[in-house]
Amino acid sequence: MEDYPETVLDFEQRFSSEEACYQYLYQLRWQDGFICPKCGYNKAWNTKRGSFRCQKCDHQVSITAGTIFQDTRKPLQLWFRAMWYLVNQKHGVSALGIQRVLGLKSYETAWIWLHKLRKAMVRPDRDCLSGSVEVVEIYIGGEKSGKRGRGAAGKSLVMIAAEKNSKSVGRIRLCRVPDASANSLTPAIQQSITIGSTVFTDAWSGYTRLEEIGYEHTVVRKSAEVGDNLLPLANRVASLLKRWLIGTHQGAVRASHLDFYLDEFTFRFNRRTSRSRGKLFYRLAQQAVAIQPITGDEIKCRICTNQSLLGE
Repeated sequence: MEDYPETVLDFEQRFSSEEACYQYLYQLRWQDGFICPKCGYNKAWNTKRGSFRCQKCDHQVSITAGTIFQDTRKPLQLWFRAMWYLVNQKHGVSALGIQRVLGLKSYETAWIWLHKLRKAMVRPDRDCLSGSVEVVEIYIGGEKSGKRGRGAAGKSLVMIAAEKNSKSVGRIRLCRVPDASANSLTPAIQQSITIGSTVFTDAWSGYTRLEEIGYEHTVVRKSAEVGDNLLPLANRVASLLKRWLIGTHQGAVRASHLDFYLDEFTFRFNRRTSRSRGKLFYRLAQQAVAIQPITGDEIKCRICTNQSLLGE
C-alpha cells in the first residue's frame, strides 16, 4: 500500500522526529519484515546502535546501509525536507536554492545531495518504452564556432525517445551518447525501447540497423535536413528540455554531470500528470532505498572527465 503525506502540514507532523523518518525508511525497505542482505534470513536482533543483527549469519546492517543515505552525518529529517522541497518545485531546484531553504552551511553539500537524489530518480528495474516511439537527437550546449548539426563539436549529444500516447507524449527516455553513429545510437535505443516496438526516425544512417535487431522502423523524412516537424512529440520534449536547463540551471550544466540532469527531467516529465506531490516524494524515497549508494567523491570525480561547461 502506498503511504505518503498529502500536504506540507501532514509532512511536518509525520516526520517530526528522527525515529519517524527511520520507521518510514524501514517500511519502504522491508515491507514484509526484515530481510538480511547477506543471507536472506528474516529474523534479527535490534542493537543498541540502532542497527539490526541477523540471527542466522550475525551480519549487522542499518536501515540506511546500501542506500543513498549511507554514511550521512546529517539528520534524516533534513534529507526528507530536501526530498519534499525537490519534488514540490515544479521546475526543479538549484543547489544554491536548496542550500538556502535547508540552511546548509556548505554549497558543496547541497550540490552533492541533489546529485544523489537525481541518481535515485532512476528506478533500477524501470520498464523500457514500447508501442510507437519517436526518436531524435539534439545537441546541448551554447553557440560555438565550427561545424553544425550532427557533426557539431564542443557540445553533448542527447538521444530523446518519446512514446506516443494517442496524440500526446507518453513516457520518455533521455540518453547521452558519444556521437550520432549507429554504434552509439543502436545500443542506446536497445536500452530505452522494447524490441518489437515501432520506432519513428528521420533517414539518418545511424538508425539503419534497427530492423536488423527486431524493431519496426519507420522513416518519416527521407532527408536528414531540417524541414517540417514530422517528429512532433520528440521535438516537443527536446524544446522543453532545453528551456528547463536554461530556466532552472541557467544552462550552466557540466557535460560530465549532464546525465544527472537528464534523469531529473525524465523523472519530472514522466510524472507531470500526478495530482499529488506527496506521491512523488514517496516514489523518490522508495527509489532512494532501492539503489546502491554513491559517495560525494565518486560524484566529484566525474568532473575530472570533462571540465567544459555547457553554455560556454
